[in-house]
Amino acid sequence: MILNSLLAPGLLALFFTLVSASAQDDYPRREAVEFRGRGGIPNLLKKIEEGEGKEIRVAYLGGSITAAPGWRVKSLELFQKKYPALKWTEIDAAIGGTGSDLGVFRFGQDVLTHQPDLLFVEFAVNDGGAQPQQIHQAMEGIVRQAWKANPLTDIIFVYTISEPFLADLQAGKFSRAASAMEEVADHYGIPSIHLGIEVAKQAKEGTLVFKGELPAKGADPAPALPFSTDGVHPLVDTGHVLYTEAIARVWTELVEIAPDPTAPARLSGAPLRPDHWAEAKLVPLTKEMMSGEWTLLNGGEGGDEIAKRFNRLMPAMWRASTPGASLTFRFKGSVMGFYDLVGPDSGQLKVKLDEAEEKIIPRIDAYCTYHRPSKVQVAGELDASAVHTVTATLDATAPDKRKILFEKNRPDMDKNPDKYAPNQWHVGSIMLIGDPVAE
Repeated sequence: MILNSLLAPGLLALFFTLVSASAQDDYPRREAVEFRGRGGIPNLLKKIEEGEGKEIRVAYLGGSITAAPGWRVKSLELFQKKYPALKWTEIDAAIGGTGSDLGVFRFGQDVLTHQPDLLFVEFAVNDGGAQPQQIHQAMEGIVRQAWKANPLTDIIFVYTISEPFLADLQAGKFSRAASAMEEVADHYGIPSIHLGIEVAKQAKEGTLVFKGELPAKGADPAPALPFSTDGVHPLVDTGHVLYTEAIARVWTELVEIAPDPTAPARLSGAPLRPDHWAEAKLVPLTKEMMSGEWTLLNGGEGGDEIAKRFNRLMPAMWRASTPGASLTFRFKGSVMGFYDLVGPDSGQLKVKLDEAEEKIIPRIDAYCTYHRPSKVQVAGELDASAVHTVTATLDATAPDKRKILFEKNRPDMDKNPDKYAPNQWHVGSIMLIGDPVAE
C-alpha cells in the first residue's frame, strides 16, 4: 500500500476531529491518571547518587509540543535546580508535525548517537490518528532500539493533550493513542506521566481556558488564562508551566520506586508484538540510486540556506530540481519510505512500487508557507523475503499549490510568488525496515 503523511502542526486538531474521533470509541481506553510508576528509573537514580560532576544526558523525542521552548526546556531547568551538583545536558530530538512512525526511523540518528541516560517520548497527540497496531509497532521499536544500544537508559512516556481529546480526559479516559502506548509501557515496565490531567481539571472548573487569547499587553489579567491559542500547542507561560508542574509533582513518587531485584533483564522476555519496528533505520542516499540532475547540498557555513536550516536533522540533503530526476531503490524488507521536506517550492512525485499502479504524491500541503521535515511512507506490510523495487520521480506536472493551500495561507502565495514557483524535491534519506539489495 502507498501512504502519505503530511500532518502539519496546526492541522492536528482538525485532522483528529474528522478522522479519529469516531474510531476512538472502538478501542478500550485506560483510566485517566497522572502517573503510573511501573519499574521506575533505577539507573538514572544510581547515576544521580554517584554525585558531583556527573553528566546526565536527557533526550526529548516528540512532536511540535516538545519542540517548543516549553516543558522540554523547563523540565531540564527543573532537574538542574533539583540536582545542582550534576550537569544536565539536553538532546533535542523533537520535530513538529511528526509522530512515532517517523520517530522510530530517525531514533538512531537523532537520539542514540548522543547516548542518553534518560529518554522522554511524547507522541500521544501526533499519533491521535494512527491505528493502535502502528502505535505499538513504532513505540515498541523505540524502546527496543534504546535498550539494545544501552539497557541502562531509562525511559518515560509522556502524554499531552489537544482539544479533540479534552472531553474524554475530563470524563476520566485516556485517548486511544495514549491507551495504546500504555500497553507498551505495561509490557516493558516504563513509567508514564500524563501532563494534561491538571489542565483538563482546571478547564472543567473554569479556572483555565483551553483555547483562547492572551490579554493585550497592559490590559488587566484575565480571570482564566488560556492554555493555548489553537487548542493544540500550549502557551509557554501558561500551558507549558502546567506541563512542567506535572513532572515536578510526580517526581518525588518516581524517585522513590525501589529497583526490583527479581525483575528480568531488559529485553529478556518476548516482545509485545513480533512485528515491532525495532529494526527501523535511515539509509543514506547514494549517487548510484539517482538518475537525472541531483545536487548534494552544503549544510555548512556559506552553504544552501535550506540545508543549513535542517542540517541537524538531515545532515545529507539532496535536491532534485529538474522534472524526470528519479531515485530507484531495491530492498528486501517490510516497510519503506523517504525522509524528506515539504515546502512552498516543492513539486510532486510519481512513486511506483514493484508492479503496482504509479501514485502521485504532492510534497506541499495546506500549511506549506514554510519548510518542515516530513515523510513519504511508500510501503508497509510487504513480504520481507521478496526483493522490492521502488522508483520516485519528480513529476513534470506541478501540483495546484493555490488549491492545496488553506485559504488563509493563499495571500502568502500572492505576495511571494517566487517562493512557490519552483517544483523541487528535498530528500534526506530512505526509511527502511529491511536491507538494501545491490543491483
